[in-house]
Amino acid sequence: MKYVISFLIILLHLTGLLAQTKASEEGNIDNLPVRQYELTIEQKGVNITGKEVMGMTVNGSIPGPTLRFTEGEYAVIKVTNLMEVETSVHWHGLLLPNFYDGVPYLNTPPIKPGESFTYEFAIKQSGTYWYHSHTMLQEQAGVYGSIVIEPKEKKLEYDTDLVMVLSDWTNDKPMQVLRNLKRGNEWFGIKKGTATPLNQVIAQGALGAQFNFWKQRMEGADIADVYYPAFLTNGEPSQDYPDFEAGERIRLRFINAAASTYFWLTFGGEDPLLVAADGLDVVPVNRNKTLIAIAETYDFIITIPENGKLEVRAMAQDGSGFTNSFLGKGKVIPAPVVPRPDKIGMMKMMAQMDMKMGAPALKYRPGMDERLEMKETYGMQMNAEKGMKGMAGMKHHDSKNAAEAPQKDSMQMEQMDMSNNGDAPMKEMEAEQVPMTGMNMYSEFNYDYLQSPAETTFPEDLPVKEVLLNLTGNMNRYVWSMNGVPISETDEIKIAQGEVTRIRLNNLTMMHHPMHLHGHFFRVLNKNGSYSPLKHTVNVPPMQEVTIEFYGNEYGDWFFHCHILYHMMGGMARVFSYDTPRDERMEPFPTEEITKETDLFYTWGMVDLASQMTALNVTSANIRNQFNLSAEFGYNNNMEAEVSYERYLYDYVRVFGGVNVENTIPDNLDSLSITAVAGLRFLTPYLFNLDVRIDDRLRPRIGIGRSVMIFPRLSVFGYYEYQADFGVITDFENQVNYESETVWSAGLEYLLGKNISLLASYDNRFGAGGGLSLRF
Repeated sequence: MKYVISFLIILLHLTGLLAQTKASEEGNIDNLPVRQYELTIEQKGVNITGKEVMGMTVNGSIPGPTLRFTEGEYAVIKVTNLMEVETSVHWHGLLLPNFYDGVPYLNTPPIKPGESFTYEFAIKQSGTYWYHSHTMLQEQAGVYGSIVIEPKEKKLEYDTDLVMVLSDWTNDKPMQVLRNLKRGNEWFGIKKGTATPLNQVIAQGALGAQFNFWKQRMEGADIADVYYPAFLTNGEPSQDYPDFEAGERIRLRFINAAASTYFWLTFGGEDPLLVAADGLDVVPVNRNKTLIAIAETYDFIITIPENGKLEVRAMAQDGSGFTNSFLGKGKVIPAPVVPRPDKIGMMKMMAQMDMKMGAPALKYRPGMDERLEMKETYGMQMNAEKGMKGMAGMKHHDSKNAAEAPQKDSMQMEQMDMSNNGDAPMKEMEAEQVPMTGMNMYSEFNYDYLQSPAETTFPEDLPVKEVLLNLTGNMNRYVWSMNGVPISETDEIKIAQGEVTRIRLNNLTMMHHPMHLHGHFFRVLNKNGSYSPLKHTVNVPPMQEVTIEFYGNEYGDWFFHCHILYHMMGGMARVFSYDTPRDERMEPFPTEEITKETDLFYTWGMVDLASQMTALNVTSANIRNQFNLSAEFGYNNNMEAEVSYERYLYDYVRVFGGVNVENTIPDNLDSLSITAVAGLRFLTPYLFNLDVRIDDRLRPRIGIGRSVMIFPRLSVFGYYEYQADFGVITDFENQVNYESETVWSAGLEYLLGKNISLLASYDNRFGAGGGLSLRF
């Protein structure tokens, strides 16, 4: 009986019953007070960092206005698009009719340039939520805002509230940012000081760990990908709220609206009271250090001190910057500073644990999605004995706590200060300022501090469907997927009404992933058992597993994706489908469009202008296909050019074919040889690029190349190629002999900026020289 009662409470709390949804969609708003808003999205020049660039605003600002409702109202929101491109609005965390969810082409029409669309839905919940564009990367450009829904009956005691929208800002166009990630430019890491050049690796005694990472085709530990010149609170790097009076209790409503940044939240003064997560109440808990994932919301209650103003700080997870706010008057009471992570320490820790890391982002045979064997083949595998030795040998913030903490069970690691769960005294952490080690990053993150006020379990007799989704990615090509399959290569995951869907999210990458399910709340299974919290977004830490489950009480298609926008655009998404008839209003909008945007072609190139030669390389690629143009011309009249097409069979192997042109007589352009070529290109362990080919004269050729950053901004590169010719006629008797040729080059590159480098090189065909390397 208790399970039935709990189940009914959940249904009433979420109020997502099919009948209610249909009634709302048909306009049955009898006795519901209507609250209306109008939002206008337009392109507008904005200046956040001292440089004016083109952004996207909602009602003229970034972020857009806060939309306030009371539970039980009916929302009517008219959105007008004054831009030259399509747009959309998704109501993040709200339970509403499928047609108004706001994913263009999947369940809601896109808003065309110059047109408007009106969203209508009943407000069936309370709490802190937000809205944002779900078109391409428009959220990064500024299309986002907050939603506050007051409950019918106030349950918590506080005097007023303050919305705190956290975000990251780039002066670059977001699509150019993604293109830069696709091409593998290391400028972002260098710019924000998170690169790990070889000299720093050696200085910290981590050369063995570096070789371990290279062996597994990874450059090193990663936290965040994009350089941001500013992190924002309510649109500004720093905010001051002096009007709060001493003794006032303020409900701070935090929303992480960043495109790709997690934040550590810390507070000056007494520990704040955490009272809600993702809009829903939790059992209140004092907590001064909380990692807020992208798209999550957290509500805290603080008290303004008698003589001083509180600092509230949101530190980017990779330590590359922060945004802060000050509440009250008087002397500043600073928030504790979370130390910058030690990425090289992370690498050493992973190597000491002998951990097998990563999994292919692309499979050889796409299509079959839920392949459970990947869980057994990749990730979360370690030598237990080495793992414990590695943990024991690491530095901790609080050595006393670490020594006393049991190490028999990984779940018990949360008792150690290195667990990053925020339970350690922040004043001690601030005083010591010990750099965060690898264990801090990859220790057992969990949501055990979140407990639902009511039971959230489902009746035991309900059918349960289990789904395993391995989170997979390729940093070299910036392709992201689940189970080695990007969304462009898979079908929907079928969801049945009246059934519980249990999803094991197994993260086989080196990054955190905030996974968001549209239109539903799910249980995040933690130590609180039947009181596990309900959320709409869950953080899945690197090399760890999180289990969520939800009851199928909806209809239509709902998006499930990583909320790091660049990961979603790279393919880490799925459609959960109830397999119900598609809304007739969506017939003009094919669903293929939602997957096409994750498989676009990105084009980039580079020109080397040196004293002994000129070289050009142009690449255009999507997930599986790549076109290449390369040309080298030496001022001694040696030249070679090639056009080729590549097909990626899986992450590290691609086949190719093309046409090669080169001069057959050294130092002479009068005689050119044009040959067809075909072969295999392979990214080997230790990150060597191998090229094995044969041409239409049956001449085999093998080439291998590598580049390594040895100092910040300074890289060394080299290439060696061997070609054999078994068909050379060398005498008057037409005797066929064997000849061979080698080509090799080496050099240094020093990055001056994102698109320009100094270059010094030697090539055995062109000689020695130097100049500039320009990227476009």
